Amino acid sequence: MVATALDATPSNPALELFQLKGETALVTGGSRGIGAAIAIALAQAGAAVIIAQRDVNNTATRDAIRAAGGSAEVVAADLGDVSDAKEVFGRALDVADVSILVNCGGILRRNDSVDIEVDEWNSVLDVNLNSLFFLSQAAGKHFIPKGRGTIINVASLNSFVGGSRVASYAAAKAAVTSLTKALSNEWSKHNIRVNAIAPGSIATDINTDLRGNPELYANRLSGIPGGRWGEPRDFAGPAVFLASRASQYITGETLIVDGGAMGKGPI
Repeated sequence: MVATALDATPSNPALELFQLKGETALVTGGSRGIGAAIAIALAQAGAAVIIAQRDVNNTATRDAIRAAGGSAEVVAADLGDVSDAKEVFGRALDVADVSILVNCGGILRRNDSVDIEVDEWNSVLDVNLNSLFFLSQAAGKHFIPKGRGTIINVASLNSFVGGSRVASYAAAKAAVTSLTKALSNEWSKHNIRVNAIAPGSIATDINTDLRGNPELYANRLSGIPGGRWGEPRDFAGPAVFLASRASQYITGETLIVDGGAMGKGPI
């Protein structure tokens, strides 16, 4: 029977609400950085994990999960090719019945806006927005008849601020937050929750060049009340929370994980 509302939050002991035993999560971008931390965290909470990545020979995250006694598999995904991204959810279903989708795959290209060419612009939007939508669409088609499902999109602090020399990235990530709300508006009645996580300044490969510039690094650090850059492991708890029944009545929201930078603003 198709659901017509969000399920009620179970009256279980609080810590049990965070358990993901019996769930299967498909995570894009799970081979490194924030995506890897999220995949490992979901496995630690009891979920079986399927990692969608372009380089299927990089099995570091899968192997780490298995070494800890968890269940993990890898499927191929080229998010730069939207036609391929449309097939990723189906590949995951060939492995297991997916109930959680985490859209974490992303790229960033720093460039002056006056110098951005069409191919560069489109490549950033294809990975960060277009492929994310079509993966979510495939998930929705699977979740709606089942009357349950959870989607977590990874947005960015650039969803709310324009940043500098990242016009394509900021545009895509701003769209992700609005898309998160739009999908939630349509699918909540089917007991499908759609939320997003917005990272601030995080020490990952995507920021290697910026962190290597002492002036830029210090400037960014000065805007973080928490006094440090974030680490991928800072996303373990937020991801498990949004994937689990602990957030059963939360949908259409974007959880900012930034050490307080958004709250501080420019002052």
